[in-house]
Amino acid sequence: MEKNKKLTVEDFENITSNIEFRELLDQKGISTEAVDVKLNYENELKELQIELVKLQQWIAKENKRVAVIFEGRDAAGKGGSIRRFMEHLNPRSMRLVALNKPTEVEKGQWYFQRYIKELPNPGEIVFFDRSWYNRAVVEPVMGFCTEKQYKKFLVQVPEFEHMLYEDGVVIIKFWLSISKEEQLRRFNARNKNPLKRWKFSPVDRKGQELWDKYTFYKDEMFSNTHTTYSPWIVVKTNDKKVARVECMRYVLSQFNYKGKEEASTLLNPDPNVVMRYYRSVSHLD
Repeated sequence: MEKNKKLTVEDFENITSNIEFRELLDQKGISTEAVDVKLNYENELKELQIELVKLQQWIAKENKRVAVIFEGRDAAGKGGSIRRFMEHLNPRSMRLVALNKPTEVEKGQWYFQRYIKELPNPGEIVFFDRSWYNRAVVEPVMGFCTEKQYKKFLVQVPEFEHMLYEDGVVIIKFWLSISKEEQLRRFNARNKNPLKRWKFSPVDRKGQELWDKYTFYKDEMFSNTHTTYSPWIVVKTNDKKVARVECMRYVLSQFNYKGKEEASTLLNPDPNVVMRYYRSVSHLD
């Protein structure tokens, strides 16, 4: 007898868990592939977020200072990744930094000055949604800085980051790599969604027009600022969900925090998704 593939209101009223929902779909002969992918993602996300809570507690107790930088082209998924990182962390020992364009006073200061005051305090994790690396890609592409300012920045960055490294600040630098086609698809999706339309700006629109120029400055940034003490970690992000959990795995893999051995999920990132810059022969972008 052919199975009834329709879900009724009564079916939904009787479901009390994701597992029961999955079993019901099986009973009705409905494909569960998409559901399985989502449930697996949500389960992995939950397990990794539990580990992040443990990591944060260890960082607070040990007075570690940790800065996690998210860079990448527009729509690469920086904000979404950071939200999943922060979702269950204690706000008292964690901050998000997403600075606006510099004021007139800040324009007259040493470029790094406004970022220095945002660096993590002892026992704190700080997430940077873009960082001092604005001057490496966005500013020269859009003409927001001079050639002299740009070249000075490239000379000073390795020295600046080496001083932080010597002082014990842990810096993790992610570059979220997205293809041109996927970026355009996400831009179009943003414009169609009234809840996300605010994310789209004239600078975003230029991202597609100036794709090759972005690529040139991105490559220059890597070759000048990828160091042994502060390496670039390239993450393929055409699949946002995979990118989020693999970023979490990478951060967790960098620390020997208390309770790590009790983790119920894999804590080493997939090397096909997350890799150091020099190991990545080709990027999506």
